Amino acid sequence: MRLANTIDSRPDFRDVDVWIFDLDNTLYCSDSGVFAQIERRMTLFVQNLLGLDFEEARRVQKDYYREHGTTLNGLMRVHGIDPETYLAFVHDIDLSSLVETAHLATALERLPGRRFVFTNGCRNHAKRVLNRLALVHLFDELWDIRTIGYRPKPDPDSYRAVLARAKVEARRGAIFDDIPRNLVPAHELGCTTVWLRNDSVWSRQGPDQPTDWRGHIDYETDDLCGFLENIRT
Repeated sequence: MRLANTIDSRPDFRDVDVWIFDLDNTLYCSDSGVFAQIERRMTLFVQNLLGLDFEEARRVQKDYYREHGTTLNGLMRVHGIDPETYLAFVHDIDLSSLVETAHLATALERLPGRRFVFTNGCRNHAKRVLNRLALVHLFDELWDIRTIGYRPKPDPDSYRAVLARAKVEARRGAIFDDIPRNLVPAHELGCTTVWLRNDSVWSRQGPDQPTDWRGHIDYETDDLCGFLENIRT
């Protein structure tokens, strides 16, 4: 008996051997409340620095985020603040809502090649999160805002910097992020892009969203673990 030919329709990552993951709202769910804490402390930092009430500080914080890519970048450019003071303050949060997921660890461990975390946040925060999730041992390196010279995603130079650091051609890399605009320059450089789809407000903030951003997303999912378990490698 001749078996019928079947087409494997799973996402094809057979050419990928470098896996680059955003941290917040990507390696953990956006409904955990973790990033909401960070966002509130960003506003509190602005409030304390400029002597504003909370609502006005929030408006200023959002303006800096939209105009400069991150609140930190705006504060550095406009007020010349010490980034270390800011990073320590905004990431002083409670991570008790995060729990380790064995299935995600297994899915990540099965990926062929090297794995990295690439965040606009702080390396110390990333280590705390990954330790809480029991994932830290699975990543070769953590790239944070310092690594990219405080040029936050979606600055194309930040992607060039980390790809050069990893000594990898863009076509061999896959980038996972919860913010669609962050995937545009990655795709233009030749990376495979995956959007961690969510309804969070912050995923739609920041610099103007390119009008054709969906053309720069190869795949999208609201379940990272399930997605990784179902790809071709």
